Amino acid sequence: MAAKETLLTNEGIHKLEAKLEHLKGVKRLEVAERIKQALSFGDIKENSEYDEAKNEQAFLEGEIVALETMLRTAKVIDESQISTKEVGVGVKAKLLDIEFNEEVEYMIVGSAEADPSRGYISNESPVGRALLGQKVGDMVEASTPGGPVQYKVLEISR
Repeated sequence: MAAKETLLTNEGIHKLEAKLEHLKGVKRLEVAERIKQALSFGDIKENSEYDEAKNEQAFLEGEIVALETMLRTAKVIDESQISTKEVGVGVKAKLLDIEFNEEVEYMIVGSAEADPSRGYISNESPVGRALLGQKVGDMVEASTPGGPVQYKVLEISR
């Protein structure tokens, strides 16, 4: 089965590359040192420090593989090719939240870059999916885990 394509902005690809470099360098050395230290305690059959370090190593290696796969399957969004005529991946959408009568702004990104606390929402999220293809002035309703939300698209920019 082929890996799913990962949509990334230039910023997103640089962040993932930096994270991968940190994990492969600094974190691998830290975990290897913890394993070495735990082995110095003797018998590994009842050595919880060793077990913890080995579990951390397995988790770390899994994270490294996942990041490598994301980067290998990355499709970088060419920001110069992004249209602001409708909402798509790589655009900022300024919206009016109908229920609260307040403006919100979301950057639509691929799932690997989603960070709702920064206003970066995935094109695969309920709100992201509902916004795709919408134009300024359109009304949008999205079914979210917290119930339906309604927005009016006010502005689309890069």
